[in-house]
Amino acid sequence: MAVDRLLPTAEARDLIALTRDVADKVLAPIVDEHEKNETYPEGVFATLGEAGLLSLPYPEEWGGGGQPYEVYLQVLEEIAARWAAVAVAVSVHSLACHPLMAFGTDEQKQTWLPDMLGGNTVGAYSLSEPQAGSDAAALACKAVAADGGYRITGAKAWITHGGIADFYNLFARTGEGSKGISCFLVPDDTEGLSFGRPEEKMGLHAVPTTSAHYDDAFVPAERRIGDEGQGLQIAFSALDSGRLGIAAVAVGLAQAALDEAVAYAQDRTAFGRKIIDHQGLGFLLADMAAAVDSARATYIDAARRRDAGLPYSRNASVAKLVATDAAMKVTTDAVQVLGGYGYTRDFRVERYMREAKITQIFEGTNQIQRLVISRHLAG
Repeated sequence: MAVDRLLPTAEARDLIALTRDVADKVLAPIVDEHEKNETYPEGVFATLGEAGLLSLPYPEEWGGGGQPYEVYLQVLEEIAARWAAVAVAVSVHSLACHPLMAFGTDEQKQTWLPDMLGGNTVGAYSLSEPQAGSDAAALACKAVAADGGYRITGAKAWITHGGIADFYNLFARTGEGSKGISCFLVPDDTEGLSFGRPEEKMGLHAVPTTSAHYDDAFVPAERRIGDEGQGLQIAFSALDSGRLGIAAVAVGLAQAALDEAVAYAQDRTAFGRKIIDHQGLGFLLADMAAAVDSARATYIDAARRRDAGLPYSRNASVAKLVATDAAMKVTTDAVQVLGGYGYTRDFRVERYMREAKITQIFEGTNQIQRLVISRHLAG
């Protein structure tokens, strides 16, 4: 069921219509096959780039779409309602463009941003490490100054699009403590950079998640983004936006599950009536709809604060927490609505339930979101 959206401009309405058209014609027909076979959808991201859907929240002067975050996130939700793995990768690409856009020099932007925002190159984000997930200040991957640049040694973990992306935002240690981390833009063909085999995940099978290994890999000095020691500031500024992206993905996933459950409940009969007409099930579907609508309103509110230039870090954590918890509950309830059929792979709700789980974990676990929110309250 198409969501009846309140959008700020006619251009935004046209953009949503374009997104639905691309998602229905390009993504929906192949998602089941790729998720089942765990195969990468070659050409999909090029198509999204050609449609202008990989650069929406960035300024037009650099090749972006010039759209407010409120609109970009609703586009992301529409993609997620057809294919969550692709939507996550689109969100991560946007996240990977943020450090250069926000902290890069004009020369760096002119060199790399047009291809990044035009969809010619797709990015990934390398912050987490095997022993440093939520505790980003504990990073161990090292970047040692060398003639003309840095020699990087260490490992990164949980990289969406790992081994396939064209560039990687790498956060590595150049000094001591939390102020000893720097950000680098690393091309995929860097000598000494290699990737582990894709993780065997519960869901999001079509887009790989891998580790990365740096073995004395040389990165030129001009590929450092921002100042030395500014890495955590850069990482955390990007993560606020990234959390809104995951909130939108979670809502799209929950909406898809709700739509499947409603369609099934309108078709299935029991005791002489459609099961949607039985109050016990009708109320369950009503609660699912309320959870989806509430989560959507929460991320849109945070996005509007971001667009207005207001502080939104706490709101981003609230949106990520509310939306992903809602997605987990709604997808679980969708399985319940379908009963035994919902537990089989013949119906998509089984996949939706598996995919929803990771949204509560990446871009900061929901326990971390509660920590962020409580610190804002205390401060």
